Amino acid sequence: MIISAQLFSFFTAGSLVIIGIFAALFLDNLIKKIIGLAFIGDGANLFIITMGYKPGGIVYIFLPNMTISNFAQNASYPLPFALVLTSIVIGASTLAVMLGLVIVLNKRHDSLSASKILGDESD
Repeated sequence: MIISAQLFSFFTAGSLVIIGIFAALFLDNLIKKIIGLAFIGDGANLFIITMGYKPGGIVYIFLPNMTISNFAQNASYPLPFALVLTSIVIGASTLAVMLGLVIVLNKRHDSLSASKILGDESD
């Protein structure tokens, strides 16, 4: 049985979100938690791109030899791509801020362990 690319993309997006939630909730290292949060964002972006996929769709540029009805019926959806591009820029900015905060926390507490920084260490 052949799995379509769109279905595979949905499974991949779901896997990224599940891995990211696991990392954010159950791992103690702050860097790994941040990577998990980035996985959640990447999974959401992949889901949005997959939803915007149109089988047999053409690039949404109106060429001179096209009719308007042919273009409207066959063009792929540009909105998901624009939303994901914006999301990538915002995600990169927040990732940089989170990593900057981790650097400050590491200098202050000499640890990347969330439980040690929060004082929940019961060893």
